[in-house]
Amino acid sequence: MVSASGNPTTPVRQGEALDWAGLDRHLKTVLPHLEGEPGVSQFAGGNSNLTYRLKYANDDLVLRRPPFGTKAKTAHSMSREYRVMNALKPVFPSVPNTLYYSDDEAIIGSEFYVMQKVDGVLIRTRLPAEWNLTSSDTRRFCTCFWEKLIELHQVDFRKAGLGDFGKPSGYAERQVLGWNARYERAITPDVDNFATVRAWLAANMPADTVRHSILHGDYRIDNVILDSNDPCNIRAVLDWEMCALGDPLMDLGSSLAYWIEDDDPVELKHLLVQPSNAPGMLTRREILDLYQHRTGLDTSNFTFYQVYGYWRLAVIVQQIYFRYFHGQTQDQRFKSFGTAVQQLGSHCRNLIAA
Repeated sequence: MVSASGNPTTPVRQGEALDWAGLDRHLKTVLPHLEGEPGVSQFAGGNSNLTYRLKYANDDLVLRRPPFGTKAKTAHSMSREYRVMNALKPVFPSVPNTLYYSDDEAIIGSEFYVMQKVDGVLIRTRLPAEWNLTSSDTRRFCTCFWEKLIELHQVDFRKAGLGDFGKPSGYAERQVLGWNARYERAITPDVDNFATVRAWLAANMPADTVRHSILHGDYRIDNVILDSNDPCNIRAVLDWEMCALGDPLMDLGSSLAYWIEDDDPVELKHLLVQPSNAPGMLTRREILDLYQHRTGLDTSNFTFYQVYGYWRLAVIVQQIYFRYFHGQTQDQRFKSFGTAVQQLGSHCRNLIAA
């Protein structure tokens, strides 16, 4: 393969600077090997938690903290992210090395954790042209990508020390009722209430499954770091803020909500965040068949999980848009998020009607 750029950073966005000098002093007391003054930048991707790069003379670090402004009560827990990555590392090596966590808000105004930056390639909406991937190459990459999620779902979370990480029983009910309630709290005057979608999900929840897994919660191509010499080698899975224990098919449904295909409705094509429509990529049906073949779980009737995935994404986008609508963030990327919520909610209605 070729050398390609990693996850790009930009100058820190307006209103999202931290007390860099105070942070540097603190980090050098808990990570005494650090040398020099850090070069500070911000990762351009991500719509929720804030992620910064701290480039020291002898180490390259990444800091994660919650967003500014109103947040869902149980969302954006840095301690959960930090704990699950620590526990998974020995049994699921595709996670970054974590270094330090603090709940002392006096340092930067919130809890945070620090991990080592993973070298490699992060892909956004297009596969790098210089890779010259054929359709067969892309299909192989796509298969490896989904097999990584399958690998995670097959981890024995109890042996990993995560048996008390959550309550897997009743997961579907908690998720549906929880996302419905979050949407009610985040509604703005320019979006529909989608009451029929919320009611349908509450009335069509599957029976509690006996198969429980570690769920990533936000598994997408742009949340993995690839080996620059072999895109089928996933060096790290990022963004564990929504990790939980529960029905793995709900995690699959959440991930497929981001999977846009060429023959999808126009309103979905506007939401493309990863190159899922590149020639050679698996279709949603092929992904479901692969998942069933590898795990033995029946994916033939996936309507509930499909609607749930799109609705959950709509609520996440609306929570972010709520902060923008009320002036709690100036990030102009969020200006059109209200329109995206309308498109996702309407798609849920169409799936239910079909």
